[in-house]
Amino acid sequence: MQAAVPHLSPYSGSWYPGEASELRQSLDRLFETSEHRTGRYLAPKPLAFVVPHAGLAYSGAVSAAAYRHLQAEQPDRVLLLGFAHHGSPAGIWIPDVAAIQTPLGEVAVDRDAVAQLLKTPLFRSRPESALCDHSVEIQLPLLQKAVPAARVVPLYVSQLDTSHREAAAGELAKWVRPGTALLASSDFTHYGKAFSFQPFPADEWVSERLRDLDETVMQAASSLRQELFFDALQSTSATVCGVQPIGLLLATLRLLDGEEEIFQELLDYQTSGELTGDFRHCVSYAALGYFRHHAFHLAEEDQALLLESARQTLEHYQQTGERTPIPPPRLTTALERRAAAFVTLHKNGRLRGCVGRRAAAEPLSQAIPALTLAAALEDSRFDPVTRSERGLEIEISVLSPMKRIPDLTCFRVNLHGALLEAKRHHGLLLPQVATEARWGAQQFFDALARKAGLPPNVYREPDTRIYVFRAQILR
Repeated sequence: MQAAVPHLSPYSGSWYPGEASELRQSLDRLFETSEHRTGRYLAPKPLAFVVPHAGLAYSGAVSAAAYRHLQAEQPDRVLLLGFAHHGSPAGIWIPDVAAIQTPLGEVAVDRDAVAQLLKTPLFRSRPESALCDHSVEIQLPLLQKAVPAARVVPLYVSQLDTSHREAAAGELAKWVRPGTALLASSDFTHYGKAFSFQPFPADEWVSERLRDLDETVMQAASSLRQELFFDALQSTSATVCGVQPIGLLLATLRLLDGEEEIFQELLDYQTSGELTGDFRHCVSYAALGYFRHHAFHLAEEDQALLLESARQTLEHYQQTGERTPIPPPRLTTALERRAAAFVTLHKNGRLRGCVGRRAAAEPLSQAIPALTLAAALEDSRFDPVTRSERGLEIEISVLSPMKRIPDLTCFRVNLHGALLEAKRHHGLLLPQVATEARWGAQQFFDALARKAGLPPNVYREPDTRIYVFRAQILR
């Protein structure tokens, strides 16, 4: 097993620059572009990622959103799930190679980890020449930029049945621990006649429709349930290429998803059409990250800064009548996180206003003061807060990413909030609503259906989608 001579990547000089200094400069630009697109905030302790695999000029900036997280964590080992576009026999294959060379030097294969995996019949070895594919090798320069000392375990995932996938996931789950990261390589929708996939015309709405299609698949993946992911692919016919690597990643994470719940975060998304201006032949790129829920928690200092921003915003309005958001007195990197959030006002223990945003469109430093004003003045259930009104209490809820669930049995009352989407209606309730009202799960979901303007039996409809989330509550 494993030849001593390193494999020379054939993608050097075509899919990325073939000269070391030019490649370094290109990677530096991609990482800078990523920070400009997504901000400085990086959630700590990532477990896994889905990353695209087009040429670096196309998908590299989106990929960098994941690799910047790896750069911050510096894992020792990366389990890299790819596949051979030209096809390979069913199963999971490890190339017989000790290292892979790019213009930046050699990427060492973790020989000990490979030897351990090959002890089971679930993983088998093949010559590198039979497997070599850009789904794996386009990741190597990015890894060298982000984690130059890490060893890689390249795994080519071909067709798997459910039992093989679940058994292999059980083996991989043993390796997902501090110091090891799991990556699945995949592009998302391939649109256009060249891909024999054109479910809608390439008109002025094509970009929005592509994103809707990709979001349907990504939301299914957020469940960590391979069956929901495969069902979404079947129902949409979305031309996602790395189906098997993503399926294996989800099956692995599902085994690790317990009390310390795992959530999927969309780190970045872009289509080739946005880069080229040509949506007639377009591929979608997404970087997805998977984190324990506590990775999204704000430290005490950051909580205090957000609460101070909300209080000063409300006080400034009441003193001057000016609707001016007051930013936090100091901006930390954590407050640059783009997250869904709600601001709730209470008076004498009773609700006085609550407004939130489900989309993580703005940094918390901007969203919270704006939502404070909206809660005070724009909640249609209440009269606007007056300038003379006193005794108002502020509560901020910072939400985790949304996680799709297959049915109501996956909901944890007093821990989860939930979002219901059905028949073009939607409703959301925060987790503390059940706690304060002393509701059980059934009462919570009855109230959620009422809020969405839907009957309680909506949960039995096949097109109904339910998402859960956790909230960090600041008071």
